[in-house]
Amino acid sequence: MKIKKQIEKDSRVKTRHFAWIEYALTYFVLLTLSAGQWMIFNKYVNFGSVPPEFIWSMLGYWAIVTAIFSLVTHHQIRKKFDEPMRRLSEAARDVANGDFSVYLEPIHASDKFDYMDVMFEDFNKMVEELGSIETLKSDFIANVSHEIKTPLSVIQSYAMALQKENLSFEQRKEYTDTIITASRRLTALVTNMLKLNKLENQEIRPVAEPYDLCRQLCNCALSFENLWEEKGIEFEADIEDQAVIRADESMLELVWNNLFSNAIKFTEPGGKITLKQTSDEDTVTVSVSDTGCGISDEAMKHIFDKFYQGDTSHSSEGNGLGLALVLRVIELLDGSISVKSEPGKGSTFTVRLRKNI
Repeated sequence: MKIKKQIEKDSRVKTRHFAWIEYALTYFVLLTLSAGQWMIFNKYVNFGSVPPEFIWSMLGYWAIVTAIFSLVTHHQIRKKFDEPMRRLSEAARDVANGDFSVYLEPIHASDKFDYMDVMFEDFNKMVEELGSIETLKSDFIANVSHEIKTPLSVIQSYAMALQKENLSFEQRKEYTDTIITASRRLTALVTNMLKLNKLENQEIRPVAEPYDLCRQLCNCALSFENLWEEKGIEFEADIEDQAVIRADESMLELVWNNLFSNAIKFTEPGGKITLKQTSDEDTVTVSVSDTGCGISDEAMKHIFDKFYQGDTSHSSEGNGLGLALVLRVIELLDGSISVKSEPGKGSTFTVRLRKNI
């Protein structure tokens, strides 16, 4: 939206660019310069015989010159600075009131930009970013409300069903198990939200210490042994005997647990998960591959977004915060993560970390 409406003077602005005291000061300076010129000419011309009318006419002449000079200067200041700054001020006020559709059109063509045009361009970029953040915040609130509401509804419904007196033991156990599952999901959601919030606000600082990454990978993988055996998934590991890195062990444990959990969740019974770890002089590379449903090109753009779940058929098994946590941890540890996937054939998540020993 281009701002073309009449720019009104802000009542908070008290000073003016054109004031009589400035006119008087300019007039005094010009008269002083004129007097200096007269002192130079006095060596060659006798000013003693100059009539008073000439003196008054010269005073009037410099008064007119001063007025013209002040008006021209005021006009230039108003056009070059005052009006653009008023536009910027009004646009900033609109943004402060929640209007992120504001757009300031540059004053000059792109090949003749001055600093004011650059300021307008930076302001437009800032407003665009603020609008994106506001949209993300709204989406985040909506997603949180939905994710919390779902398990709470389950808990409420089955708790009410448990009040019936003619329920069998099996039915009561089934309802109780459902309530426990929903409450665990709610607990995991709140825990992940708190972790992600602390990571994004840098309330959690990485504590780097040397430790064996291979040992950690083995321990994390074995903690999911029951799950992959229940689904009949083949698990294959190809890692070194030892790979010592300097990093925050507890943070990286969160990364591996999320990657293993996702691989098991999206791999069908009878599938295969592969853990591979290699290292060179400066870098350690860890990849987790699966033969699951894969990720579409569209979903690939959003897999690290909060609450995004590309495969809705597994939405009841997670809350869409796992990969957002993974990405934030990897960024804090100055590492990188990449994804390769093909729909129907599986996915591979690759993490690269510096040893820093």
